Amino acid sequence: MTYWVIGGEYEDTSFQRIVAGRPKERHGPFATREDAMAFWRTKAMATIDNACVRFHLEKVGSEAFWVVGGRYKDTRFAETRDGAPEERIGPFRTFEEAKAAWRAKAMETVDDALARYRVEGA
Repeated sequence: MTYWVIGGEYEDTSFQRIVAGRPKERHGPFATREDAMAFWRTKAMATIDNACVRFHLEKVGSEAFWVVGGRYKDTRFAETRDGAPEERIGPFRTFEEAKAAWRAKAMETVDDALARYRVEGA
């Protein structure tokens, strides 16, 4: 299995359409989830000030998607606030179903700058 980091800058925070004239970015493949997550974190931190930029992980050959994240100790988003494993919501059959769950979780935590969720392939 390989992992990809996919996303880019969208027209708005509905994350439906990439900004005109720009391709959806695909970074990878990464041999491990950890390598893909490290790259995802780099992209997330590099674009943290643009609310219209979003990236997610996909696992080639995956049959399910998960919403993963939680509330973190600081803006490195490396360790959860309570030290517990990240929350995993799912599985979802399609990326679109997972994205709807991600959107709901993002809206639920919109006022918490240390909360972050993402969609990952199984």
